[in-house]
Amino acid sequence: MKTVRVLLSVLLLVILATASLGEEAAMEQIYQSDFTAGEDGWYPRSMGTAQLAAAPDGAMLITGRENDWNSPGRDFEMIPGLRYSFSVEVKQDEVDTASFMISIAHSAGGQESYENLGRGQAARGEWVTVNGAWMASAFDRYVLYVETTGAPTLSFAFRNFTVLQEKADFEQEEIPSLSQLYQDYFDFGTAVTRFEAQNKARMDFYASQFNLMTPGNEMKPDSLIDVRASRELAKEDQTQVAVKFDDVTPLLDYARDNGIKLHGHVFVWHSQTPEAFFHENYDLAKPLVSREIMLSRLEHFMAKTFAYVEENYPGLFVSWDIVNEAIDDSTGKLRSSNWLKVVGEDYLLRAFELARRVAPEGLKLYYNDYNTAVPKKQDGIVKLLKELVAEGNIDGYGFQMHHDIAYPTVSSIRASVERVALLGLKLRVSELDITIPNNTEAQLAKQAEEYGAILRLLLPYSGQLEAVQVWGVSDNLSWRASGYPLLFDGSQQPKPAFWAVVDALEDKAP
Repeated sequence: MKTVRVLLSVLLLVILATASLGEEAAMEQIYQSDFTAGEDGWYPRSMGTAQLAAAPDGAMLITGRENDWNSPGRDFEMIPGLRYSFSVEVKQDEVDTASFMISIAHSAGGQESYENLGRGQAARGEWVTVNGAWMASAFDRYVLYVETTGAPTLSFAFRNFTVLQEKADFEQEEIPSLSQLYQDYFDFGTAVTRFEAQNKARMDFYASQFNLMTPGNEMKPDSLIDVRASRELAKEDQTQVAVKFDDVTPLLDYARDNGIKLHGHVFVWHSQTPEAFFHENYDLAKPLVSREIMLSRLEHFMAKTFAYVEENYPGLFVSWDIVNEAIDDSTGKLRSSNWLKVVGEDYLLRAFELARRVAPEGLKLYYNDYNTAVPKKQDGIVKLLKELVAEGNIDGYGFQMHHDIAYPTVSSIRASVERVALLGLKLRVSELDITIPNNTEAQLAKQAEEYGAILRLLLPYSGQLEAVQVWGVSDNLSWRASGYPLLFDGSQQPKPAFWAVVDALEDKAP
């Protein structure tokens, strides 16, 4: 079987070398404006003063504007969870230069909201192309429009408004399922954003490979904490916290309906936490709260989050990152943060103590960090873990492995796993991706070799290792997209790295 996999990998390398797969998702044009027969569905967005009229060069002209948002707009059908790219040519003859934006107005339940998708500058008398991109979220209505910034009365022409849509083909040839292959050893998982979770075809593809998922950003504190509602609660009780789950609901619903396990991420972090969370009355103009209030807020934050998921999605979460990235990279000591400033040096110990107090029975509590293979930071992580183990409230450690093919070395990764494993904790690779400088045949082969080596060094720890999770599925949606870091390319096709992960299991010693 391994020989077959090697041949398939070689064949895929040839395809990659000739077709440059993995750079972006395959896109198809779904619309281009055509004004030969009229306005083609476009209309002026204004309070009645703006007007559209035919212009030379196959364009439309908008005049009578009174506000920047007064603009040519058009309704479009969009599919949640798919990527879109947009372009339009604009021309103006009134000022030396003007700023333009492609924007979208989207509505849900009668409530309209807005996003700016792309920007550009147009000099007087010149046609200029403005580009934008967006991953569609779920709304009832989508209106794309072209507006200005700082030029509310400017008349301008536009033409060739083009919309490209990601090809919504998630059907796969017969390939192995990683979660099924590794089911006797550990869970195989991935990270998922709310945009991805809103597309069922995409999620069905993910579920065919992974049996465990982590919200990418949607359960970080700035997503879960409702600052405005918390400010109202603080008028009566400074310790209270309001939470909201709008961003993560699509993933929770899909996981519940399709038997997917979830790993929560994260309560305590120096980043992506509202600054107001640490201030009296949730007001940045007020002083920082006391240690006691901060710990009470943290307890309420965790308790309300756990209560919500247990009431609405009982048993869905199997583990949770309680604290993330607390150790400084260069010193190995605690990182400077609001948590350290407000609570003190024992804030991690107290966070795990509170989490154990309010967490559902059986939920595994994790500390999560990166660069574990770097000696100075590794020393700090191990020292912290020993303190947490002594208090008895931690269950496991999550190795973030955001690596590239040159650093860290496989031997240093192995040494870090060996050292942490000796503490007796449960282990997981929580965030795995490996970047390469380009997607040539040689670099893809090196990436595959690195993925395979990591899986092989992890397999002997399968009794202690609960999960391996890649941080995303396809290259084009990765936070490190320019480095082609994942197992599938932008068209959801398996890369040599995927087959290396498959083959690693066959190399396991009997």
